[in-house]
Amino acid sequence: MRRRSCMVAVALLPALTSPLSAQRPAPPPDLDAYVAEVLEAFQVPGIALSIVKDGEVVTARGYGKRALGQAAPVDAETRFGIASNTKAFTATALALLVEEGKVGWDRPVIDYLPWFRLSDPYVTAQLTVRDLLVHRSGLGLGAGDLLWWPASAYDRKEIVRRLRHIPLATGFRTAYAYDNVLYLVAGEVIEAVSGQTWEDFVRTRILEPVGMGGAAVRHSAALADGNVATPHAEVEGTVRAVQPFTSDNTNPAGGIMAGAADMARWLIVQLDSGRIRSSGRRLFSAQTTRELWTLVTPMPIGMPSPALAPQRAEFNGYALGFQVRDYRGHKLVMHTGGLPGYVSRVVMVPQLKLGVAVLTNQESGAAFDAIAYRILDHYLAAPAHDWLAAYRSLAQAAATRMAAAEQSARAARDSLSRPSLALDAYAGTYRDPWYGDVAIERQGSGLVIRMVPTPGMVGELVPWQHDSFLARWHDRELRADAFVTFALGPDGGIREVRMTPASPAVDFSFDFQDLRLTPVRR
Repeated sequence: MRRRSCMVAVALLPALTSPLSAQRPAPPPDLDAYVAEVLEAFQVPGIALSIVKDGEVVTARGYGKRALGQAAPVDAETRFGIASNTKAFTATALALLVEEGKVGWDRPVIDYLPWFRLSDPYVTAQLTVRDLLVHRSGLGLGAGDLLWWPASAYDRKEIVRRLRHIPLATGFRTAYAYDNVLYLVAGEVIEAVSGQTWEDFVRTRILEPVGMGGAAVRHSAALADGNVATPHAEVEGTVRAVQPFTSDNTNPAGGIMAGAADMARWLIVQLDSGRIRSSGRRLFSAQTTRELWTLVTPMPIGMPSPALAPQRAEFNGYALGFQVRDYRGHKLVMHTGGLPGYVSRVVMVPQLKLGVAVLTNQESGAAFDAIAYRILDHYLAAPAHDWLAAYRSLAQAAATRMAAAEQSARAARDSLSRPSLALDAYAGTYRDPWYGDVAIERQGSGLVIRMVPTPGMVGELVPWQHDSFLARWHDRELRADAFVTFALGPDGGIREVRMTPASPAVDFSFDFQDLRLTPVRR
């Protein structure tokens, strides 16, 4: 892979960049040079960076470019998709309704959405508003994401209605498994109770009071003209611009777009227990802050690699729209976000009234964490640790492991085997109860697969071995090829079709493994 150098352009936030007073905490002295190094190391065109401390903006600025090959710099107002960092806004929106007595954290969801169902009647009856936010429903990792990712023909209500057909993977409230679809349900609760769409509620009740005038509440804002960062990703070995995700079905789980200036304002309000300094009033109470930041669902605590040894944690879990864990003896309140071409990290240290947001327009978690942890260590006066070197080595090791896994799969393939049936016999329509139809058609000398509810997922079905085929999607930006395996019945006919990601690099939201496809038309 050829490395690209990143020219770094810095634009200060006009409204918040009066010269730093003697009392205002300073950022790391080498921050600009360090960020430039990170951008180059991980081929990130540009980032937006916010640091707040003790109720003041230390920095809110942009580095690098909005798009590769273009001159426009990232500045403090440049909007990025913050993806799942939106979940904290959805949790806060519900908290406002709780404060008004219109919603109860521990009341059943069906009190507000009588039509809502999950596959288990007991879980349907017991699932509370709190449960929507904390990833313990029993749904598996990313379950149901194929209903909206990539963009589907289903609207938000239809996505929620189809959840009743997804089998639960674990016992209710027994295990952590990250999901997005229940945040869509949370958005429906907000609409049912307030009479406003999630978008209108969040815009008028949160963004406008906080002063986040440059932020947008829709994925589709990525297509707007103006000061918007172009998403980038590595596609088949080359970092390049990619199409943004623009479906508004899942705005409650990840739709907000914002820049450094607006994220700084959001961090200050969160760290000041809901107080809005500009207006002198509260967005929410100190009690709500405690509610949002209190661990509900424990998450596994793994041993970090030696390169990340300082990140060893004593506690780790999910609160309401935030992850909470410890770092160097301090509680962190944090989250990440990921969309095609946009990834981000938001982290707060309540004890220090410190907040950091790093938004990027390239899919490098190593980049945002190398920056975030460098800043945290500065304010914690921690021993020096080379986070750039650590994440560079881990990224290289991960790429090596991924290549080895893919090579191992190719080596295990019986390339001399042939399908059991003539290709025409595999053609037909297959149906999964929660996802819908998958069509397999004979075209020319081969087969084509169409994920019917997802117009962008069309590809060749290439024989792999025996009765397994490789779905190679025409849109290579998906980076989500899948194995498709046909199970035959005693009569030699096709009884069931299963799909699995073809590589460990495939994003978990392509939950192919959850599909149970059976023939409906041949």
